[in-house]
Amino acid sequence: MPDIVVSIVQMNIAWQKPSNNRRKIEKLLNGSKPADLIVLPEMFTTGFTMDVQSQAEKMEGETMEWMKRLSVESRSVITGSLIIEENGRYYNRLIWMRPDGTYKHYDKRHLFRMAGEDEHFSEGQRKIFPVLKGWRICPLICYDLRFPVWSRNQNDYDLLIYVANWPEARRSAWKTLSQARAMENYSPVVAVNRIGRDGQGRTYSGDSAVYDAKGELLSRMEDNVEGVETVKLSIKDLKSYREKFPAYLDADSFAIQE
Repeated sequence: MPDIVVSIVQMNIAWQKPSNNRRKIEKLLNGSKPADLIVLPEMFTTGFTMDVQSQAEKMEGETMEWMKRLSVESRSVITGSLIIEENGRYYNRLIWMRPDGTYKHYDKRHLFRMAGEDEHFSEGQRKIFPVLKGWRICPLICYDLRFPVWSRNQNDYDLLIYVANWPEARRSAWKTLSQARAMENYSPVVAVNRIGRDGQGRTYSGDSAVYDAKGELLSRMEDNVEGVETVKLSIKDLKSYREKFPAYLDADSFAIQE
């Protein structure tokens, strides 16, 4: 099982302008280091908008086709979330797009009621655990970070990902909880956030980061700066830590009931 190389994209998302944001992502990735996985923020095409009727796309829409093309061209898995309409319902949906054109998706479980997300979107019911280079990966979305039970590693993943539009006003929680999720789950954490100001006046500082399974910071992007950061995660280090300090073997068992 080899190491995995992850590129994280921190960007200022143009408000409700999907084509502009897709072009920006390509520009940011142009010349970046090769990666096995490219991680984009939450709602990377629109920003965190509740205007679902005008901004939602279909699973056969432009952004899905764009992700397929970008994945082929970069030879990388591409992931991030966007607004999807399906069977009359709206979802904050993370897409896990592979270079061969196949994909998985995860619908955000915890909808941010303080912004009315729960009034416009339907919640997800299941997690996904796609495998890349032998790594089992658990991708989640923004507000999910605050709920450790949903993030809990029951020996079903090796890497935890959060894509977000997390406001600067709560940046301390973003940093602290991202680090804590790595520590408690014995898993590296990739936490990708946006920067700038959105159409509702909310500001974002970024603070995109990568932590190892001990919770030690491997990389943090500069505040309020767009860019791409590429980090290699060591499977040797992960296995060694889990073998030397296997506290997870004493974890309490539980089951999530719907």
